[in-house]
Amino acid sequence: MLNLSNLSPHPGSRKPKKRVGRGPGTGHGKTSGRGHKGYKARSGSGIKPGFEGGQMPLQRRIPKRGFRNPFRKVYAVVNVQDLNRFEANAQVDRAALVAAGLVSAKEQGIKILGDGELTVALQVSVDKVSDSARSKIEAAGGSVTAAA
Repeated sequence: MLNLSNLSPHPGSRKPKKRVGRGPGTGHGKTSGRGHKGYKARSGSGIKPGFEGGQMPLQRRIPKRGFRNPFRKVYAVVNVQDLNRFEANAQVDRAALVAAGLVSAKEQGIKILGDGELTVALQVSVDKVSDSARSKIEAAGGSVTAAA
């Protein structure tokens, strides 16, 4: 019967690792398969990634433009019309927006924009709110608190 205690690979399917530099009897002694002298026989040799034989490499030929701020904060955008799915007088914050599927949990910040109309009064608490969105939420009888 075949079980975990008597499993073994097929004969000839597993080869031992090639051990170079272990004497002339192995066939891989002395120069260890590297030949005699030359660049590729030396330690640390080998073509580095991006090297093009002395030609100017692609990453240096392409023009560099602008600046990408590594510390920038990316905001998830939610429009006012998307908030109509919440019930009246509901508390709309990060947790509620993630639960509703409007933003991802990994978003750094949330900003409400004023596209569309709002028909329910909500208590909105997010990072940023545009002026038009703020006026529409307050016109519907809700309130807005923005962190920044």
